[in-house]
Amino acid sequence: MELVVARIGRAHGIKGEVSVELRTDEPELRLAPGSVLATEPGTAGPLTIESGRVHSGRLLLRFAGVTDRTGAEALRNILLLADVDPDELPDDPEEFYDHQLVGLDVVTTAGEPVGAVREVAHLPSQDLLIVVRPGGGEVMIPFVTEIVPEVDVRERRVVVAPPPGLLEDVPDGDGGTDADGQDGQESR
Repeated sequence: MELVVARIGRAHGIKGEVSVELRTDEPELRLAPGSVLATEPGTAGPLTIESGRVHSGRLLLRFAGVTDRTGAEALRNILLLADVDPDELPDDPEEFYDHQLVGLDVVTTAGEPVGAVREVAHLPSQDLLIVVRPGGGEVMIPFVTEIVPEVDVRERRVVVAPPPGLLEDVPDGDGGTDADGQDGQESR
């Protein structure tokens, strides 16, 4: 199974280095020199990491065959994929791979169904569980311990302790009723 481990960012300098946005908690394992990473179909093809270093808090990589800034810029925004055994688990029991979370049922601490995890969104500040609601629509739940106190992959369940308003239905502006009971549509 292929997992996204990084996204290539801007070129750094003139010798072919690129910055990368990490999508793995194991960069020393997944992004080590000599690692061969797949890319999205139709992009650069497999890339071999020639070297890596940290500069000003950012990981910089150089790939075999990429020797100048022009070649590095051509790789911008390409996702790097590592081949991982689907049964492999992270070393930390509090960490999960995206494929382990997708499809899990989500319930509140009171046992009320919320929906099922459709995907995990990796944002700069934190990860979000995108949960499809049983009646339609979706809700984004911050994947932090305070809100998601329990993940049980074996039981295929995620327990959430949502703060007030997180799971409330938000009007979408298409129909519905407004404060005075009207249907929200204007007549002309």
